[in-house]
Amino acid sequence: MNVPLLDLSEQNRDLRPEIEAALGRVLDTNGFILGSEVKALEEELAEYCGTKHAIGCASGSDALLLALMALDVQAGDEVITTPYSFFATVSAITRLGAVPVFVDIDPDTYNLDVGQIESKITERTKAIQPVHLYGQCADMKALREVSAKHKIPLVEDAAQAIGAEENGVRAGAMSEVGCFSFYPSKNLGGMGDGGFMTTNDDDLAEKLFALRVHGSKERYYHKWVGLNSRLDGFQGAVLRVKLPHLDSWSDKRKANADLYRELFTDSGLGEQLGLPFERENVRHIYNQYVVRVPGRRDELRSFLTEAGIGTDIYYPVPLHLQECFEYVGYNLGDFPESEKAAQETLALPIFPELKPEQQKFVVSRVLEFFDN
Repeated sequence: MNVPLLDLSEQNRDLRPEIEAALGRVLDTNGFILGSEVKALEEELAEYCGTKHAIGCASGSDALLLALMALDVQAGDEVITTPYSFFATVSAITRLGAVPVFVDIDPDTYNLDVGQIESKITERTKAIQPVHLYGQCADMKALREVSAKHKIPLVEDAAQAIGAEENGVRAGAMSEVGCFSFYPSKNLGGMGDGGFMTTNDDDLAEKLFALRVHGSKERYYHKWVGLNSRLDGFQGAVLRVKLPHLDSWSDKRKANADLYRELFTDSGLGEQLGLPFERENVRHIYNQYVVRVPGRRDELRSFLTEAGIGTDIYYPVPLHLQECFEYVGYNLGDFPESEKAAQETLALPIFPELKPEQQKFVVSRVLEFFDN
């Protein structure tokens, strides 16, 4: 049996007639950059996320960069964030000449350990940027308390977390700006790059709308130096077809996660594998299903690859140890939980169309590995 890490073929096949009709609308109107499809998508996304505004852009990476630009983060400012995330989390900070100030992760959730943040705040701290890793919100209640106490804005890196919730509030609605990705592997994925931002602040929304078009509110009149970061009409049309299915797909991912837990527990592997931890009062959307394999992660991955099972490592090198960030001055051992996670974690298939028999095959092969 072959079990890929991600398979979009069934999803796209089922939606193909609707997608082709949506692309035809764009061809008919010639709305290739922004346009009516993107405008409609932004309104639908704002409603979905529970925010006043949603602003489309060219990628999730640009969403993070634009959010920090809108908050006037400049060279020499500090932004507190996690060292255990995708590269764009930190590259957005450094592209502005700002300094990433890292806080280690909670070993259960892989998200920022909020208890360590206040000790890192200085007079140069301009923002705090938590990441909702793997589809589970960081502790936003505690983060909002820190934010309010020190009057420091929050930027949610919600690239993996569209539809995730804490206490009934959705990702992107718990900060000054939420940042999302439409990369094809996301729960709501496009057919190319794309991203968007959310905010409840009218002034920030106005600035974000302008910054994505070279800082221009009126064509050829530039209030700020922005980016060329516009979501194209084809992506807007495709995403509008997919958005009504998003909650169903995320619920299926959660059902797959529950079945994995049952199967791994029944097989006796629950103690040997670090299974995903779910915080109370959250909706975990399982963009990734990540287990811990202390000491034998790479062996298990090779074994599963030979068995035809797709896996991946998110992320093998923490950001404070990346060669391009050596100048920031961090060293091996500075963030032990992030470094440990990088050595132990392994992502297993979790996509919505994954079949129970495929999951049983995955679990049987993992059990075979440990039995041998």
